[in-house]
Amino acid sequence: MAKRKMSKKKFRIVWSSILSILLVIAIGANVALGYYSDVITSYFTEIDTTSNEAIAARDHSTEVAQKIADEGIILLQNEENALPFAEGTKVNVFGWSFTAPIYGGAGSGGTDASTAITPKAGLEAAGIEINEELYNAYAATDLVRPVIGIEGQDFTIPEPEPETFYTDELISQAKEFSDTAVLFIARSGGEGADLPQSLFGEDTYDPDGSPQGPTGQKFGFEDDQDPDKHYLELTNRELGMLEAVTENFDNIVLVLNSANTFELDWLKDYDQIKSVVNIAGPGQSGFGSLGQVLAGDLNPSGKTVDIYANDLQDAPAAANFGDFDYVLENADGTFSTATDAKGVPLKYVDLTEGVYVGYRYYETAAAEGSINYDEKVLYPFGYGLSYTTFDQEVVTDSVTWTDTEVSVDVQVTNTGSVAGKEVVQLYYTPPYTGQIERSSVNLAAFGKTAQLEPGQSEVISLSFPVEDMAAYDHNKIFSENGAYVLEAGEYNVMLMSNSHEKIADVASQTLSEVVYNEAGRTTDDQTAVNQFDEEVTGEGSIETYLSRADGFANLDTIDQNEIFTVTNEDGTTREVVGTLVNTAFVDMVNSKRYDVPADTHENAPTTGADNGLVLEDYKDVAYDDESWEPLLDQLTVDDLVNVFTHGGYKTAEIQSVQKPATIDYDGPAGISNFISGSPLSGIPFPAEVMLASTWNIDLAVAMGEAIGKEAQAYGVTGWYGPAMNIHRTAFAGRNFEYYSEDPYLSGKFAAATIAAYQAEGGYVQMKHFALNDQEDNRTLGVLTWGDEQAIREIYLRPFEYAVKEGGALGVMSSFNSIGDVWAGADESLLTEVLRNEWGFRGVVNTDFYILDAYPYMNAELAVRAGNDILLTGVAPFGVPQVNTESNDTLWAMRAAAKNVLYTVANTNAVDDGMSTDKPQWVINTIIIDVIVGLGIILGFFFTFRNSRKRDEDNIA
Repeated sequence: MAKRKMSKKKFRIVWSSILSILLVIAIGANVALGYYSDVITSYFTEIDTTSNEAIAARDHSTEVAQKIADEGIILLQNEENALPFAEGTKVNVFGWSFTAPIYGGAGSGGTDASTAITPKAGLEAAGIEINEELYNAYAATDLVRPVIGIEGQDFTIPEPEPETFYTDELISQAKEFSDTAVLFIARSGGEGADLPQSLFGEDTYDPDGSPQGPTGQKFGFEDDQDPDKHYLELTNRELGMLEAVTENFDNIVLVLNSANTFELDWLKDYDQIKSVVNIAGPGQSGFGSLGQVLAGDLNPSGKTVDIYANDLQDAPAAANFGDFDYVLENADGTFSTATDAKGVPLKYVDLTEGVYVGYRYYETAAAEGSINYDEKVLYPFGYGLSYTTFDQEVVTDSVTWTDTEVSVDVQVTNTGSVAGKEVVQLYYTPPYTGQIERSSVNLAAFGKTAQLEPGQSEVISLSFPVEDMAAYDHNKIFSENGAYVLEAGEYNVMLMSNSHEKIADVASQTLSEVVYNEAGRTTDDQTAVNQFDEEVTGEGSIETYLSRADGFANLDTIDQNEIFTVTNEDGTTREVVGTLVNTAFVDMVNSKRYDVPADTHENAPTTGADNGLVLEDYKDVAYDDESWEPLLDQLTVDDLVNVFTHGGYKTAEIQSVQKPATIDYDGPAGISNFISGSPLSGIPFPAEVMLASTWNIDLAVAMGEAIGKEAQAYGVTGWYGPAMNIHRTAFAGRNFEYYSEDPYLSGKFAAATIAAYQAEGGYVQMKHFALNDQEDNRTLGVLTWGDEQAIREIYLRPFEYAVKEGGALGVMSSFNSIGDVWAGADESLLTEVLRNEWGFRGVVNTDFYILDAYPYMNAELAVRAGNDILLTGVAPFGVPQVNTESNDTLWAMRAAAKNVLYTVANTNAVDDGMSTDKPQWVINTIIIDVIVGLGIILGFFFTFRNSRKRDEDNIA
């Protein structure tokens, strides 16, 4: 059958339609190019590491990273002085992870370890001979380091099957090689999920996954899966390895390569294990430092930043850490999980332990006589051994205690035989009256000596403000609105070697009651009062918090969760742990998430004025100076929308005031172009937990300065770091990129790092503000409930130090909610506490903003609450429409723009000015556009010319 030919008229219609579509696409592409070019450029820009400035900065960073690792390794046990190894020692290293260790974590805080020193190279460089045959046997297995990423988590712990791997032949060869063994055990963590408290469950992990990566979770080899085991204890395969090694070797060193505290209660059963060393994510050079520690060329001086409990699930916080659902009872008596108006599941976490996080619980419970400390705790907070010994004593007549400050000088003397460094720790004990919850032991100040030779001494001067001992009275016992309070009673200050072992009493005073409800604390711009009553009280909130009263008599009541059998949409059922709520509660959440209040401003702000002002002239101009107003008047409505909605890894260019675009990158372990195809470009520093383990603030300064120099060399202004959430439990997936369970230690390290980075000309966006202390359900806006005392004293305190002492210019608000209000739209948090109380002057960015994925992240509520920019991805993906007809929204965006302008004006970005050079991809796109445009025009020309000619022929 002959094919029917398309008529000429129909052909002209089809061809014209195609050309029209191409024309629309070309016009749309050019509009997008003009509007989003700086966003796209930021996304695809690769860091240039080849310039002389960059090479010098990277070399400096490598040196600093090594110094941090040198002091961040912790010697936890050293029986019979098994370490350091004698010169020329041969060792058998058992554990597959020795061939593929953990250098950091996954996600935005990850590191590029492609050029990092391996453990094998580190030990060999220190003169330690490794059993190559054993090493090669591990390397020859088909095991790979599993992916624990944002989109999915494979929690498999790679070890070979002990029954088939640890053969008589392998063990015999190892024993012949050396009588010394090293057990190398590693654990990872990452953004997106917490570490499993049960190594058992359905395998939903898809290695091909979504476009962003794998999906789902996997809980290990079949023979390792056990509902009674968690991720931070030995697996069945590791137990098999342990048995094989301890049966054949009497001199064993355990190396823990983990940023999360590991459960080590089993050590008491193995006298063969003489020494235990912890090395968290060591970054670029840390395994070189490990080799030197084992060989004795480096004396370990790190201290724990979290308490090591014998049972990690024994901590009060563990009872309310994980996946919890709000549940509704249906009319037919069945149960279903609650969702908000846009289908977001309503999840929650209860901070029922209050202020009793980490060592604060264990030390206080021991003081109350409610626990046997030695049965519960293996290593205290602030604990770490050395190859030498030190004597610490309070210098005579050095103690001063005024109305405002406590200070003391401590002389530290190296009484051993090798050089080393020592940490000095000051703690205080406040009175407990039963009116405000108080921990019996609280870190007040710390310092670290320089390298001391045997017999050498150094005096460390420590001090802290008296008002730092005040507690927050959220129950309004001492003040009608809540306030910080120094209760009347005896306060004791102690010199301690860790949170549990006292060296000496420093001073004691009986203080009169002080309520900071009028003038407030000296560091506050606005007197602190209860700010979160509306967020964390009422329906859905916590009924019972842990109390020290009667020796923690209510400990068994703080887990108020229930198990429900809920019905899924398809009729199947499943069990969830949760709390029963009513529809009124769901309506309240919906209202706070999605209802935008009516306007209060009658008039819109002035926009588009021609005042001839430029941002460069506003460097060092005070935030409250009135001269900012005419500059802000120049901003157009489009400017306001652009700067607010396009804050992902950048701040937007604003032509009207000659504001340059900035490039802003992750992450806490160093400059990281996390979003590009070459994601990790800066030198990988040790994880923040390892930095804190140094207890050396000078190294925090050095790290901030080094990252700042790298940023300047790369043309980067904003740094999404440091991160300073709390190690509430050992199972938080991002503990590696947070400092500690202690807010004071965390805040001091954060403040020092921030000040040093910003001194190099950039600005930080410290994160994640606030109460973002677990990963599970974080992107669902998990409702996080706590009392205001714990919120202020534990979770906000690190950020407070970072603002007041570090001068932070940027903050990243978090995914989660505080009570029933998303943190990124919480005016109490972002305006009242952050700006008005603490005096923050700078820019607040959201965590990653995707309109459809996280609908509870309401943009208009955010900007009105004090969230200045949205961390959107590559435009126009996830960018919201803003109601520019609302005067309140316009005024809020104007305030947000001021915060952005003020921040950028105080960086080196304004010195560089606006770039007039177009990126190569833009030039290439323009050339393609011209060619395509000419092609379309010629297509129309020939189409209509031929059409007209045919029409003329037909007429003829």
